[in-house]
Amino acid sequence: MMASETSHWERVRAALKGEETDQVPISLWRHWPVEDETPQGLAAATIRWQRDYDFDLVKLTPTGTYGIEDWGAKTTYVPNDHGVRTIVQYGVTSVDQWPGLEPLDVTRGYLGNQIAAVRLVAEELQDSVPILQTVFSPLTTARKLAGDRIFADLRLYAETFKEGLQTIAETTARFALESIRAGAHGVFFATQCNTYRLLSEAEYREFGETYDRIVLNAARPEAQIVLIHAHGQDIMFDLVANYPTDAINWHDRITWPSLKEARERFSGLLVGGINEWQTLLKGPPAAIQAEIRDAVAQTRGRRYMVGPGCVLPINVPPAHIRAAREAVDRF
Repeated sequence: MMASETSHWERVRAALKGEETDQVPISLWRHWPVEDETPQGLAAATIRWQRDYDFDLVKLTPTGTYGIEDWGAKTTYVPNDHGVRTIVQYGVTSVDQWPGLEPLDVTRGYLGNQIAAVRLVAEELQDSVPILQTVFSPLTTARKLAGDRIFADLRLYAETFKEGLQTIAETTARFALESIRAGAHGVFFATQCNTYRLLSEAEYREFGETYDRIVLNAARPEAQIVLIHAHGQDIMFDLVANYPTDAINWHDRITWPSLKEARERFSGLLVGGINEWQTLLKGPPAAIQAEIRDAVAQTRGRRYMVGPGCVLPINVPPAHIRAAREAVDRF
C-alpha cells in the first residue's frame, strides 16, 4: 500500500462533505466466527483486520444474533461462508409473549459484551480511524427473535406486536448510546426488513420506520457518523434516504438503485460498489480493480466510499482484499 499524509478522519470527513479527497475512502468488513464469542476475541480480530489493511473506517461486526440472546434465544455456530450463527431456539414463540418482553440492561450479558468490545477497539486504535458499532433495527431484531412469524403477527395482532417492538426499540436506543459512549464514533444501523419482498411500504413505515427513528433519534445527537445498511434486494431506498443519516450502504451491484441512480436521490455518502460474493470472492484482482474504477466513475469520486454490499465471505482470499485496497491508492 502506498503511504498517504492524509489521515483516515480527514479523508472520511472530506468525503462526507463532498469535498475533493486524495483518494476515495475504503472499508471492508466481515464476521469473525468463534472469535466473536468474547469481547476480547472480537476486538482482537477487528484490530488485526485494521492493522493488516489500514481501512478508512472500522465497522465492529459482532455476531448477527447478539441482540436476541439476552431475550432467551439460543444459537450455535455451524461453519458457513458467511460466518454467521444459526438460531436453534427462538426467544418468542407465541404472539402473547411480545408484551412481556423485559427492557434489558445493555451493559450486561450479550449486549454488554459488544460494548466491551467497542471499548477495547477504541482504546487500541486511539481515534486514528472512525469506528462504528453495528446496531440492528428493532424489526430486524424482532424477526431474529421470533422468525418469520412476525409477518403474521404484525398483520393480525398489530397492537400486541407493537408492544414488543417498543421494548426492543428502547433497549436498542440505549445500546447505541452506550456503544458511542464506550468509544464508537457512530452506528452502522442495519435493517433487514426494508424490502418490498417482505413488506409493503405502508407496513414498513408503521412497523419499521416508526421504531427505527426511536433508535436513530437517540443516537444522532452523540454520533459523529450514522451509516444506514439496507439489506437485500428491492429495497425501499427512498424511505431510508430520508432518515437522519450521513451515509447509506446497500447491495448496489445486485439491486436497484445503482450508485449513479442513488447519487440523484441521496446527497450523503454512498458506500458500496463491490460485489463481495462474485467479484471480490472469485477475482481476479484485475476484475476487482475494474469494478472499483467503475464505481468511482459512477460517483465521480465524490461523497463515495468503496465498500461491499454486506459482510464479506470469510474465505475471500487476502490477495483480493489487497487488490481492492491497492485500487484506491492507485486511482
